[in-house]
Amino acid sequence: MNKLVAEQLLDIKALQIQADPEDYFTWTSGILSPIYCDNRLSMSFPSVRKNIVKAFVKIIEENQIEIDVIAGCATAGIPHAAFLAEELDLPMVYVRSDKKAHGKGNQIEGVVHKGQKVLVIEDLISTGGSAINVAKVLEEAGASVSSILAIFTYKLKKAEDNFKKANFSYQTITNFDDIVELLTDKEDISPLQKEELLSWRNEL
Repeated sequence: MNKLVAEQLLDIKALQIQADPEDYFTWTSGILSPIYCDNRLSMSFPSVRKNIVKAFVKIIEENQIEIDVIAGCATAGIPHAAFLAEELDLPMVYVRSDKKAHGKGNQIEGVVHKGQKVLVIEDLISTGGSAINVAKVLEEAGASVSSILAIFTYKLKKAEDNFKKANFSYQTITNFDDIVELLTDKEDISPLQKEELLSWRNEL
């Protein structure tokens, strides 16, 4: 299932890799990157989003994650949290990056009670900052964060360090290494390009 999701994300161009440095993408931070990731595109493809849900359910079942509420990270994690909550017939909330500047000033939208076990859903893990912030907001509200799940991660060491420091666990359906391996198997990139891509990631 995880490999199927990875293949589908490549097919719909939610994940794109350019092995030639001259064609690297430019991140908002200014970093030149061989990978472009926009999992929001999966919303437009029913078979892809359904398989993402199936992959999340598999992770939940294999790890026996206890859940009372599904929480989506605003904004890209919200649709996937909604699809998963519908599949599991569970309540859902979403968490803003900051409190609203008007109205009630909510940061958590929806209902979560103290002591409830919450599963956080994010679309992408880079350094982990946004997902960790959401988890902390939920715990400050009295909830207990069971785990954090995402569709994709770059597997940056900084993310590993940040999650360890914050004492949260996370898992993803697929990751940078999986994608590079898949492209190598399909002969879309050479073994040398594979090593160059992994070196780029490891040096970040």
